[in-house]
Amino acid sequence: MVARESQLVELVGADGAAAGSATVAEAHSAPGRLHRAFSVLLLDDRGRVLLQQRAAVKTRFALRWANACCGHPAPGQSVLEASEQRLFEEIGVRGVPLHDTGVYLYRAEDPETGRVEHEYDHVVVGRVPVDPRLSLDPAEVADIRWVAPDRLRLELDDRPQEFSPWLAGVLGVATEAAGRLPEAAALAHP
Repeated sequence: MVARESQLVELVGADGAAAGSATVAEAHSAPGRLHRAFSVLLLDDRGRVLLQQRAAVKTRFALRWANACCGHPAPGQSVLEASEQRLFEEIGVRGVPLHDTGVYLYRAEDPETGRVEHEYDHVVVGRVPVDPRLSLDPAEVADIRWVAPDRLRLELDDRPQEFSPWLAGVLGVATEAAGRLPEAAALAHP
């Protein structure tokens, strides 16, 4: 297996059209290169969102709370295929129907490492039963917790520094999709 920082990602234009490739390390070096990514948001049958605390060894935004998993499809790989693969690798979840709900475009520099996230981020949503069996990869995940969407919004407003800089935007894209996607219905504002 190729070390994660040496794997290739697909560079894209602002419209999402493929524009070449670079390694993960190159794409995340300042000033950052816009590339395709995905963020998976999992909800359980109670409507709670799964958050993972990123492992301490992560090169970007370590120990911050984020969505269930994130990653980058290889050039030419489908977003949903890559999402399924990372869900299994990071938290041991398999066989969950996933839906690409839209894109969140963002750029954020990690103040601790100087590494840059500049991503055309596909927001992927899935639903799991309450208390699914999880198998956490300690190189990726320090901890997990389940939280109601309204509580998460309050925490994001009160303590944004504890969360990944993309989480609020990912939640926003998924919330917009809630009306057309039963899996995300719990995200709709009351």
